[in-house]
Amino acid sequence: MNMPTKSSQITPSYNSGIQYKDYTCDELKIELDALSRRETMLTVAQEQRYKNSETQAFWWGYGQGDGIEAAELAQVRGSIEAVRKVMSEKGCNQ
Repeated sequence: MNMPTKSSQITPSYNSGIQYKDYTCDELKIELDALSRRETMLTVAQEQRYKNSETQAFWWGYGQGDGIEAAELAQVRGSIEAVRKVMSEKGCNQ
């Protein structure tokens, strides 16, 4: 049916976090906030894609599949993990 993946099933992609190693704790917090906001936006977009695809699949027999939202959501989730890891290594308060 080519249905998109539910946002809750999209796993983080690998991110080493090396790009964050020179960030200060304040900069890491700002980056984490920005990534979290983007994750929320992409989660909503992916869930909407899923709902629309359910309707399409009902009428036409096939869904929309995953779009750019799923790929970016995986990347953003990986970045969030990387920032949190660097924050932990630096002893930053989250």
